[in-house]
Amino acid sequence: MAVLDEELLKDAAFDTEVIDFVRANLPEEVSQRFSDDDLYYFHDLIEEYLAESDALEAEPDEDGFVNIEIDAIVAYIIGKAVSEKQGNFNEDDVAIVVETELSFGDDFEDD
Repeated sequence: MAVLDEELLKDAAFDTEVIDFVRANLPEEVSQRFSDDDLYYFHDLIEEYLAESDALEAEPDEDGFVNIEIDAIVAYIIGKAVSEKQGNFNEDDVAIVVETELSFGDDFEDD
């Protein structure tokens, strides 16, 4: 298998892991409002926003964390969804999805 094919499979597996995590951690009433396609769409837009906005290039705080503006990501998703005719989504619901996705991989245990 070519290196590119392997990388694409790894990316797809990672995306699936993220979406499974989000689905499992959303409140039931929010989860029911979104299809898996919606969650994959949001995931792609979150990654796009983070890559294009340089949000991750900000100066970390004393604990090494970068402040991510949830409201800016939500506005980006909703704006793109409307312009791309993907739907009109509730800001509060999208914010919960964004917060949940951004918590993916958080490890709060002390080593």
